[in-house]
Amino acid sequence: MTKIYLAGPLFTLAEREFNARLAESIHRKRPDLIVILPQDEAVKFNDYENKNAEIFQDCINAIDHADIMVAILEGADADSGTSVELGYAYSKGKAILGIRTDYRISEERGLNLMLPFACMELYLDTLANFDVLVDKIIDFSDRYGLID
Repeated sequence: MTKIYLAGPLFTLAEREFNARLAESIHRKRPDLIVILPQDEAVKFNDYENKNAEIFQDCINAIDHADIMVAILEGADADSGTSVELGYAYSKGKAILGIRTDYRISEERGLNLMLPFACMELYLDTLANFDVLVDKIIDFSDRYGLID
């Protein structure tokens, strides 16, 4: 089974709902794909004294055990945590699919130039619909993930 680490902002209800819907849609269409959602994993550390350090280490471990990463690179500036996760995955040689549907344009393809060049592929589509996005992730997983 291919494990997909879904990196993206998770601080607002809209962000968490998007992440959850994306993970659920991928799994519904392809039950053999496991989507690791850091926002779901983090809750197990709520009662830990060093909660933030534990969450950080758990994310690093999850990236280490993932086959591919999907990085949600939306907003005026991509989320800093997502950017760190992307950089770590890149340093580990993971296949990374960057996703950007944002209308704003700034530097390199709408992103700080370091981000798109760390991605094996960057999916840019300001008119994308949700189903197309799910299909793009599944296609990437089929090409670069570990299918048993």
